[in-house]
Amino acid sequence: EQEGDFDSDTRFCIKWFETHGFDEGKFGEAETLSKAMDTSVAGLDRAGVLKARAGIVRLLSPAELPEAYDPLVDDRISVWEVVMHLAKRLDEQGIDAAAQLMAAAKSRVDLDTAKELAYLLFSICEKRNWAKTALLFNALGSSWREIENAARSAVPAAMTQGTIDFTDDED
Repeated sequence: EQEGDFDSDTRFCIKWFETHGFDEGKFGEAETLSKAMDTSVAGLDRAGVLKARAGIVRLLSPAELPEAYDPLVDDRISVWEVVMHLAKRLDEQGIDAAAQLMAAAKSRVDLDTAKELAYLLFSICEKRNWAKTALLFNALGSSWREIENAARSAVPAAMTQGTIDFTDDED
């Protein structure tokens, strides 16, 4: 039912996750699914949500994602990617770090849809008995309001990393 709310990259990732979780699968299967979802395995690889090497495809788990992620400069952003990074930040750095990411992401993705995805991923994990991963997404979903509240006053990390001086110093 919720599938229509998600972008094509996210729909691919959900379907792949339902079957494989963060485990490996065959490239041919991923290629067929990507065509059905109107995306491409190569594009998803470049986007940083999966690895496709030597005929094997695997979604990247939140723990495997890079520390430095800025949704403001991501040229192929998806709800999936934002949720994975939010889960990672919350798990590894806490509410304030997740809030900074959420503040930056709010202009690029619909946060209500991201929240839906967090709950959907928790539900998938619960059905598959993936307890550790279920806890990760449950923590994100149950902390969502607190993260949202902190995001209202958070300055996105990218905006705090330097300034440009536009003053004319030349005479």
